[in-house]
Amino acid sequence: MGNLPDALEHLTARLAALERRVALLENPSTSPCAPAPVVQAVAQSVAETGEGLSLTQSGGAFSVLGKAMLGIAGAYLLRAVAESSSLPKLAIAAVAIVYALLWLVAASRVPAEKWFPSTIYAGTSALILAPMLWELTLSFKVLTAPATAAILGVFVIVATALAWKNNLAPVFWVANSAAATAALALSVATHQLLPFIATLILMALISEYAAARNYQQSVRPLAALAADAAIWTLIFIYSSPASTRIDYPALNTAALLLPGCLLFLIYAVSVVLRALLLRQKISAFESGQAMIAFLLVLSSVLCFAPGSGAIVMGVVCLLFSAACYAIAFLLLRSVADGRNFHVFAAWAASLFIVGSLLCLPPFWLSVCLSLAAIAATVLTTRLTLRFHGLVFLLVATITSGLMAYAFHALAGNLPAKLDASVCIVSLCAFICYAVGKHFPQENWKPQLLHLATAALAVFALAALLVEGLLSLSAPHLTPNAPYVAFIRTLILCALALALAFAGSRWHRVELTRMAYIALGLVAAKLLFEDLRLGHLEFIAAAFFLFAITLIAVPRLAHRKKKV
Repeated sequence: MGNLPDALEHLTARLAALERRVALLENPSTSPCAPAPVVQAVAQSVAETGEGLSLTQSGGAFSVLGKAMLGIAGAYLLRAVAESSSLPKLAIAAVAIVYALLWLVAASRVPAEKWFPSTIYAGTSALILAPMLWELTLSFKVLTAPATAAILGVFVIVATALAWKNNLAPVFWVANSAAATAALALSVATHQLLPFIATLILMALISEYAAARNYQQSVRPLAALAADAAIWTLIFIYSSPASTRIDYPALNTAALLLPGCLLFLIYAVSVVLRALLLRQKISAFESGQAMIAFLLVLSSVLCFAPGSGAIVMGVVCLLFSAACYAIAFLLLRSVADGRNFHVFAAWAASLFIVGSLLCLPPFWLSVCLSLAAIAATVLTTRLTLRFHGLVFLLVATITSGLMAYAFHALAGNLPAKLDASVCIVSLCAFICYAVGKHFPQENWKPQLLHLATAALAVFALAALLVEGLLSLSAPHLTPNAPYVAFIRTLILCALALALAFAGSRWHRVELTRMAYIALGLVAAKLLFEDLRLGHLEFIAAAFFLFAITLIAVPRLAHRKKKV
């Protein structure tokens, strides 16, 4: 009886130990020393080793290549049957097409991590389909060009559908590469471009849809480049004389304009959706391809509808420009990453210039661009829009003839007359510089903008002063070459002095720089024009003016330090 408490305590301990063991067996993850991770790692290693052994034994590279060779042998067998038997070639062609698609199905059934068999089987499908379509279309004349193009489109659609679920990149790449190459080659060989261009546009649409779903974005450049090349070929061939394309079918204007318009619509919608809805940054490929597609549309219109079509294209460009400006300044201005904003703003400015060039006559073109430059300079302090104003002003100086007029007035033969558009653009250049907002401690970008605007204004002012002074002195003196050269030197020296004084007076550093630029122009002018003419009295007067200006300009420019 004395040992009963010890026996009960020992029995209680054994029961507790048994309960712990039962609990561990029922819940092994709760054990602090559970070997499950180790067991799982060992099991995974064994499974991988077994998988590698099975691949080596039954699914290795040689086995995969052997199966592919059997597939190609089957294709040759079908071709032999088509040549030797009396069976309808169209039925054999249908069997061959299904046979090629079955190899595509086999490629899609390979696990995603086994890229080599998937690539080989997809390549086998392409090697069966592409040469077969070539012979059925060109040699046997069983398939028409539209039917062949439709089969290529179905091939790409089936490949995309099969590869989508398991994200099989090899199947997607091989199918698109083979279809694009076959479409380009057959479009040239059959002389029927439109059916195969339709297939390539379909491929571009599929690739853009896949990219919007974040699937296989790397294939987008392939589809885009193939479509671009096909449409450029269409434009080149059908814009050449009719005698050089006798073998090509006649196409109406709508058929020639439609491919470029569809391609541009696809990439324009894709860029807008990705930038606005998906909030993704516009890539270099997207911006570049959108511009290429726009150039295709523009080239098509200018080649095949240069009259009313160009005017309609100009109006459309102006509407797109307004839309791009609205997107940039209303929707993208507050986005932290400003890349999308700058891309849309640049497109807006480019579309505005192109639209104005297409649908406005020369005089109103210069006026419209000049007023747009003033509006862009006055309405905002944002540097992007002010830079657009400078670009508008520069294009206006070229289209109005101001650039050529000023060059002839300052260096070449005197211009015959002064157009009203030259005066209007010159006045707008003065206004753009005068109303341009200056801020203290500006960096180099706004300083460069001010310098360029001041250069245009000073360039126009110098030409007008030369023209005016020669007109005033014409009744009294004959404007021969030495006299004209002296007048030019006088105007440039006077402008250098005025610019140096104005720069120091109003703290406009760009005017001071323009004064030194004017000094450099006077020095070059003395060397290449005044000395070449050889009249001593005018040479002496010109050197005297240059010497006075050379002494006075630095003193006037440095007066700002004393203010």
